[in-house]
Amino acid sequence: MVKYTHIIWDWNGTLLDDYQFCIKIMNEMLKKRGMPVMTESWFLDNFCFPVKEYYLKLGFNFELEPFDQSGTEFIKKYMDRCSTLKLHEQAIDILQFFRNNGITQSLVSASSQKMLDEILKYHDIHDYFLKILGTDNHYANGKEDLTKNWINELELNFSEILFVGDTIHDKDIADTIGADCVLIANGHVSKERLVKTGAPVFTELNEIKNWL
Repeated sequence: MVKYTHIIWDWNGTLLDDYQFCIKIMNEMLKKRGMPVMTESWFLDNFCFPVKEYYLKLGFNFELEPFDQSGTEFIKKYMDRCSTLKLHEQAIDILQFFRNNGITQSLVSASSQKMLDEILKYHDIHDYFLKILGTDNHYANGKEDLTKNWINELELNFSEILFVGDTIHDKDIADTIGADCVLIANGHVSKERLVKTGAPVFTELNEIKNWL
């Protein structure tokens, strides 16, 4: 526990329980276009960053329909109904656990700052974080640079930071900045894929306590 002085949290899938919500919205878009819908297992086995690659896997043709068109449609549908989303069951408990142990926390997301601000209106968790950081676009680009800049601002040694996420991309970012990483298999990527990254993988947030 003493090793870490700061936790960086991912948002979507890690603290916010939204992967089934994302599947439902995307399947609505696929049906509208006469394209095959996906199963939950397909999503967990194929979701990836950059998000454009995930759209290509689904069968989107960016020559017929630019990514900014389909991507913007998804975000609009997501935001229209985001007030229904809930945090993962143990999210508040684990945030409180770290605060009780004197460890500071921040939230860094591939979601745009505007989206984050809107969604967080429905969740009373601002006080747990030194800072809540989103990107300047809604195409899930720029999270790595955002994290690097934030760490430089914190002026901490990378070894003092634990990154908690739910995707392979989160592990890649942690590796890039030299921070440790744990991954939660209750979000957008299957446990089997997460295990292959070499990071500790847990199915529930509170398992992090025992690991520490």
